[in-house]
Amino acid sequence: MNFSNLIKIAWKAILLNKTRAMLTMLGIIIGVASVIAMLAIGEGSKESIKKNISSMGANLITIRPGAGMMGGVRSDPSSMQTLTLNDYKTLKTQTHYIKNISPMVNGSGQSIAGSNNWPTTIYGASPEYLSIRDWSVEKGSMFTEDDIESYAKVAVIGKTVQENLFPNEDPIGKMIRFKNIPFKVIGILKEKGENTFGQDQDDIIIAPYTAVQKRILAQKYLQSIVASSISEDDSEAAVNEITTIMEKQHNIKEGDDNDFNVSSQQEIISTFSSTSEMLTVLLVAIASISLIVGGIGIMNIMYVSVKERTKEIGLRMAIGAKGKDILLQFLIESVLISITGGILGVFIGLGATFAIKQFAGWPVSITMSSIVISFAVCTITGVFFGWYPARKAAQSDPINALRYE
Repeated sequence: MNFSNLIKIAWKAILLNKTRAMLTMLGIIIGVASVIAMLAIGEGSKESIKKNISSMGANLITIRPGAGMMGGVRSDPSSMQTLTLNDYKTLKTQTHYIKNISPMVNGSGQSIAGSNNWPTTIYGASPEYLSIRDWSVEKGSMFTEDDIESYAKVAVIGKTVQENLFPNEDPIGKMIRFKNIPFKVIGILKEKGENTFGQDQDDIIIAPYTAVQKRILAQKYLQSIVASSISEDDSEAAVNEITTIMEKQHNIKEGDDNDFNVSSQQEIISTFSSTSEMLTVLLVAIASISLIVGGIGIMNIMYVSVKERTKEIGLRMAIGAKGKDILLQFLIESVLISITGGILGVFIGLGATFAIKQFAGWPVSITMSSIVISFAVCTITGVFFGWYPARKAAQSDPINALRYE
């Protein structure tokens, strides 16, 4: 018997029992469809997380105060006053992997324009802050270094602030008050929407850090320093360089805890991606149970098929068929059932993924690897669960098989 004849015989056997074959495939179909859908959801969530975090500044690096010891008691990092303008100026002049850098101070309060008011946050920064955060001014202009030097009371505002303080009017050139300090609106930021953490990125006022420090917060220390590395690949080198410079700047001795923390967006992306990957693996593992159930179904149905066709096996052996021919016949039948179920499962999985995207609005991303993996698993399942019944058929005694009732 040649291989093509064995395939024909296997197909005929499957088509003679269409309903039984279809029910046998059901577990494989559900398993493959589930695996493809789960992988698409997992990959889509990873890409969405990376995109959302990158929208906050793909190469963003943040330096914040670290927890310190005062009188033997560890203090809250937010209450520490360890970052100064000297740190900012030192980093600006000594770093090699940094493209832009800006000091940061901020305060929350009520903003007022005419009869309208809105609770928001004002951020004090340098003009480079927009480049660091991948922001742009939609209308008007950003303040300049001259405004920084002169403590100018000018500001650019986000869309949310504009809609609540200046509904249906152009805010450029108009005044807003924040904690009774007047600021002239010189620009409107392009809309960014919510970030990964659900924070409205457009609910913001940005002003020169010197004006915010002196006129609103009345403080000399910085709450943070933000920077952007030359490229995403340089983020780790930039973090290491900043840490070394800051340790020297703050006279941190070897073995002592740093009074600052340096983190990059790449670390955050990596953390979220790892969590997403773990959840995807868990979901795929759960979905794969259907493949195991389907495989057991194939083994069961192949056992039934061997029993039903015992006389056929004996007759084939009597006229010259060898054990390997019988083995291949039933093994091919098992693999065909599995692969056919896999093909149907792929189409159903793609349809389910499209439905999830359309109706649930979840981010999904179908990769060719998920389809290839599904086909590979189908083939392995067919071989693994079909081998033992096929081997039992191949080891049948032809005389006993012919006598079987």
